[in-house]
Amino acid sequence: MRMRLALLLLLGVGVGVPLGAISPPLSAVAEEETRYVPPKGYVCYRASGPVQIDGRLDEAAWQQVPWTDFFVDIEGDAKPRPRFHTRVKMLWDDQYFYVGAELEEPHVWGTVTQHDAVIFQDNDFEVFIDPNGDNHEYYEFEINALNTSWDLLLPRPYKDGGKAVNSWEIPGLKTAVHVDGTLNDPRDTDRGWTVEIAFPWKVLGELAYQPAPPRDGDQWRINFSRVEWRHEIVEGHYRKVPKTKEDNWVWSPQGVVDMHRPETWGYVQFSTAKMGEVAFRPDPAGPVRHYLHRIYYAQRRYREVHGRWAKTLEDLGLSRRTEEAWAAPPKMDVGESGFEVSVPIKRPDGTMQRWHIRQDSQVWADRQHDER
Repeated sequence: MRMRLALLLLLGVGVGVPLGAISPPLSAVAEEETRYVPPKGYVCYRASGPVQIDGRLDEAAWQQVPWTDFFVDIEGDAKPRPRFHTRVKMLWDDQYFYVGAELEEPHVWGTVTQHDAVIFQDNDFEVFIDPNGDNHEYYEFEINALNTSWDLLLPRPYKDGGKAVNSWEIPGLKTAVHVDGTLNDPRDTDRGWTVEIAFPWKVLGELAYQPAPPRDGDQWRINFSRVEWRHEIVEGHYRKVPKTKEDNWVWSPQGVVDMHRPETWGYVQFSTAKMGEVAFRPDPAGPVRHYLHRIYYAQRRYREVHGRWAKTLEDLGLSRRTEEAWAAPPKMDVGESGFEVSVPIKRPDGTMQRWHIRQDSQVWADRQHDER
């Protein structure tokens, strides 16, 4: 399967760019926040029993599972709170990674019925997974209230020239939707809809470059999105309000209207402990990863203006600062076709680890890179 995926990526077979997924020009993007704000984190416990995928989250396996925080606007606190609540639960076992979502919605509607169509043309729920957190080779999954789905693979983000592999599929995937109300009927008021998804580890592990199912304590990068369109009722049917942009609500805010910034996604930490006994462990490399991305975005802006990559941090208006955990200042190697920045850090256990980022936003540590 991995060889087939590699061939698809090499040939660009079945690729297409979802509408609205391209980033705005870099000159239009606000200056990146200099202060590191840790993304959301969630401890995902092992399921206590079988999980029946029926769209309902009322069975025993889900009862004690904690919810995430309610979703916020994709741009964060700069925008108003979402009009309707959205939240998620997660579980896992030897075969599947389970996601359960609850979407408050007074009018549940859907129109798209074809698999792998552009699902976010309807109100939808979306899952983004980057198993090893390197910003490349990540998964996207979208589903609407009709239980119509779209699964795709991104070799790298769109802003870095990535193209979606729409022909990628998830054999063994299980999904279900339950509507608390009446679907596509504007005559009454609904409560909302719930989604239940079982992602098979066999497929998620293809590009994980680490164990799947995960080991106790392992962390993967993940985020969730909800697309919500304003609607009107015309001749007894729902219709999107013309010339009105959709709302984008997420678990871990992106800062910009672009879900394809994996560096801002949250963390899911897998646990074999009893429910509620483990605390989420923040990523000790979070601050250095954040600073490397500041350099990456500054380089892109510099190249947009000057037509070349900056050779020094000073050219970018960034200091060669050294944080307490850093063993040395950032080092930048620049060529005509790209650049690579590296920073060595001291881990909590006392070991040293060198982190890198390059011009296509791929970020990695030497240990992770060597395991490839």
